[in-house]
Amino acid sequence: MFFWEKIIDKRIASYQNELLATHYAEVENMYHQIRGWRHDYRNHIQVLKSYADMGELEDIKRYLEELDVDLNTVDMALRTGNKMTDVILNSKISLAKSKEIHVTADAHVPVALAIGEIDLCIIIGNLFDNAIEASMALPKEERMIRVYMDMKNTQLYMSFTNRTALKKQKKENGRFPSSKGRGHGYGLVRIDTIIGRYQGYISRNSEDGAFTTEILLPQAGKL
Repeated sequence: MFFWEKIIDKRIASYQNELLATHYAEVENMYHQIRGWRHDYRNHIQVLKSYADMGELEDIKRYLEELDVDLNTVDMALRTGNKMTDVILNSKISLAKSKEIHVTADAHVPVALAIGEIDLCIIIGNLFDNAIEASMALPKEERMIRVYMDMKNTQLYMSFTNRTALKKQKKENGRFPSSKGRGHGYGLVRIDTIIGRYQGYISRNSEDGAFTTEILLPQAGKL
């Protein structure tokens, strides 16, 4: 049994490293876009001034509309109060929208949490990636992910819901099976391990057409 546990631990560690590399690559790309837009800010102002000097109102409107579209692709629209949460949520929301998935997010993290930033990144990243993967099996008009985060007393409550093409799933050995089949699902194991380490709570619920994960995590000093 010890031999198989070591193999599983290695696979989980490998999965974690791949996940973090993917998350950081997404975040780095988003910030490169933001820095690029800021770098071009003066050029945009000069173009608008030139149009204004020539009295070209329609050209100003057109240019502003193009800038608005460009800026919306990199804007840190969601601000929760926690920097790591802002970074990972905004990068995943941007990724989901690029895949034509409708995302509704209402997130507030007004206090310091007991959980480390890397662990928080793993949890949120896994939940969002699973939701995106499930959404891609649906027609574009049916794709939806809903995220809610807020404090409940001394704990952070997190809820991720996504529509799914699957009917109500049944648990196997106390867990919902991975949609990728046997030999996968290390992300789910990793989430459960982290939640247990921080004495948190996790619940997964499968209904026809929807899958929801709910999590409670303690704030700093409340373990």
